[in-house]
Amino acid sequence: MLLAAGCAPAEQPAPAASGACDPAGLPTLTAGTLTIGTDQPVYPPWYLDDDPTSGRGFESAVAYAIADRLGYAREAVTWVRVPFNAAIAPGPKTYDLNLTEFSISDERRQAVDFSSPYYDVAQAVITVEGNAFAGATTIAELKGARLGGQVGTTSYQAIVDQIAPTTAPAVYNTNDDAKLALQNGQVDALVVDLPTAFFITSAELDGGVIVGQLPAGDGVPEQFGAVLDKDSPLTGCVSEAVDALRADGTLDALEQEWLASAGAAPELR
Repeated sequence: MLLAAGCAPAEQPAPAASGACDPAGLPTLTAGTLTIGTDQPVYPPWYLDDDPTSGRGFESAVAYAIADRLGYAREAVTWVRVPFNAAIAPGPKTYDLNLTEFSISDERRQAVDFSSPYYDVAQAVITVEGNAFAGATTIAELKGARLGGQVGTTSYQAIVDQIAPTTAPAVYNTNDDAKLALQNGQVDALVVDLPTAFFITSAELDGGVIVGQLPAGDGVPEQFGAVLDKDSPLTGCVSEAVDALRADGTLDALEQEWLASAGAAPELR
C-alpha cells in the first residue's frame, strides 16, 4: 500500500551499537515489553485471519523475527491496533514500532521514523472478468477507467501520479470497501500492492483478474519499513535487527513462505 510510491527512501538511521539493543537497555513504552502496532482489520498475505499475534502472514512473521533479534521472547511482545492514518500522524505513539505496509517516503519522515526496509513492493491493477479494462496492457489504456484505492496509501497515489485517469479516482477507507465498489460496478478497477492483488483476485473476488503491475516510479522500488515515533531511540536498533534479518536470509525465507506463491504479473507500460 502506501504514500508516495516510487519515492527514493531517505538515508537510513545509523545502526545502534549491539550492546544497547537488548531488552534491558531499550526504552520501550513498557519496560521489558515490545509493543507492536498494526491496523484493524489487516489482510492476507500480510496477516492471516486479522490476527497479528499468530505469527502467520508476512508482516506478523517479520514482526516476531525483529522482536527475537532484539531479544524479546514471543510472550514479551504485545500488539495494539492503530488506524492507518493515525499511525503516521505526528505526536506520541501507542506502539514501539508498527508494521502495516507503510511505504518509506521523505514526506512521511517529517512526522515519523522508519526502520531499514524489509520489503520491496510493486503496485498492481485488478478488476473482474468482463470489465472493459480487463485486457489493458498499457497505462495509457487505463486513462479512461474509473479507478479506486484506499485512502492515504501509495496505491491511491500511484493512480494519481502514474495512471492519471481522466476521471477523479474514488477513495475508500478500507480495501473491503474498495472491493465491494468493484463488485458492484461502481469502479472499473482498483490499485493495490501486488501480493494483496494476488490474494484478492484468487480468494476474495469472483472472476478477479490482475490487469498488470505498475512500473516503479523513476525506476526506484517502493519499500516497506517499520514505523517508529519521530526521533525514537529505538530506530537504530530496529534497523539493525532488520539489516541482520536481511543479511542472514531470514527476510528472503519469510518472503518465500508467505509471498512468493502469489506468482507474477505482466508490467504495464
